[in-house]
Amino acid sequence: MSKISVYIIAFNEAEKVAATIESVQWADEVILVDSWSTDGTPEIARRMGAQVLQIEFKGFGALRNSAIAACKHEWIFSLDADERCTRQAEDEIRAITNDASSVDVYWMPRRNFFMGRWIKHSGWYPNYRQPQLFRNGAMEYDLKPVHEGYVLKTDKPMGHLQNPIWQFPFKNMGEVMHKSNRYSTLGAQRLVGKRLSMATALSHGTWSFVKHYVFKLGFLDGWAGFVIALGNFEGTFYRYVKAIEIQKGAQWQAPKAPR
Repeated sequence: MSKISVYIIAFNEAEKVAATIESVQWADEVILVDSWSTDGTPEIARRMGAQVLQIEFKGFGALRNSAIAACKHEWIFSLDADERCTRQAEDEIRAITNDASSVDVYWMPRRNFFMGRWIKHSGWYPNYRQPQLFRNGAMEYDLKPVHEGYVLKTDKPMGHLQNPIWQFPFKNMGEVMHKSNRYSTLGAQRLVGKRLSMATALSHGTWSFVKHYVFKLGFLDGWAGFVIALGNFEGTFYRYVKAIEIQKGAQWQAPKAPR
């Protein structure tokens, strides 16, 4: 039987990480990749038998590449601290990894729970974020600070698992706003150097809202769908505004008081 390494990305996830580790106790190796959490996350992971790897955060791509380098086994399954592997997904993963004819890289569907309901639309289901099951050495990540891409090292086509994992992305609205703020700051760096304006920020933000609420059928998810679309508007709008702020530099700083 092929052996499986699981790596989990986490930072200050003490309230969620135990359930995540519990969901993959069947794996041959579980590694928590942490960036010096201060809330007890690594201690919880160690108590549950996971290895803890401390990596300075220099972007999610670099973080994930460090996680891959630490994995020892033939297959790698990646999770974030707000995700859970279901029994059905576990059974499918085992079947794939023990089949010699399996391809090298697989997309994993995710089912998201938000505002008291399972989200069925809004671009959140099946929500193939990135490949999450792959042979060791078959892929790596680029070095973008956020929304990192992947680089395949295999000529085989990619596969799709059928059974989703579960994701519980936000405990409350405070976490929604915190993530939007953090990701818009990281994403702004990718826009620096482009021709930007406040009109650009507004148009991109508006399109993001319409895309998720109308074209991705977010309106069918009730108020949760509206909040998701609004969150995408805010994250996109502020990403562009922060990039403009970087480009303007001193022009946006408070003037000195006259003497």
